[in-house]
Amino acid sequence: MSSEAAEVVRLLTVNGGTLAVAESLTGGLVAAEITSVPGASKVFRGSVTAYATALKQELLGVDATLLAERGAVDPQVAAQMAAGVRKALGADWGIATTGVAGPDRQDGQDVGTVFVAVDGPSGAGAGSARGGKVAHLRLNGDRAEIRMESVRSVLALLLTELAGEQTGNERAQDTERNGGF
Repeated sequence: MSSEAAEVVRLLTVNGGTLAVAESLTGGLVAAEITSVPGASKVFRGSVTAYATALKQELLGVDATLLAERGAVDPQVAAQMAAGVRKALGADWGIATTGVAGPDRQDGQDVGTVFVAVDGPSGAGAGSARGGKVAHLRLNGDRAEIRMESVRSVLALLLTELAGEQTGNERAQDTERNGGF
């Protein structure tokens, strides 16, 4: 169990939020990392491992034209995967991984090219513009190292968003306590 996964579960529990995961290159490792945390069942809705490109469209609602034109390793694909799993599994937050772990290039992309995405509730937190966020990673190492770093990176991206939501909520509560000032 990673400290990132434990912190994700803690923040979601405190905020009453839920999470769904869409995975490609990580093949279920993100879900395994989250469910290794005691109490994860309070916040974790489930996951979809859409390893085959066609399943990204069929199960997660990724645009077929986008997949045909750009392939599965693309920032918009990652964003649509996160939004799609969030909707499909009825969660407050959706996260996704797509990329090339190796040993060969895929869709014209080099080994180590990874996109991780978070999709969250719109307007969560005071003064924040939520929705989708995507990070483009260029990872080094072997297949296992690329996959594990992808897990860590998507959890870190989600933590950044959850921390922003937490800060926004605290700011809103503080404003209420101080008479709106």
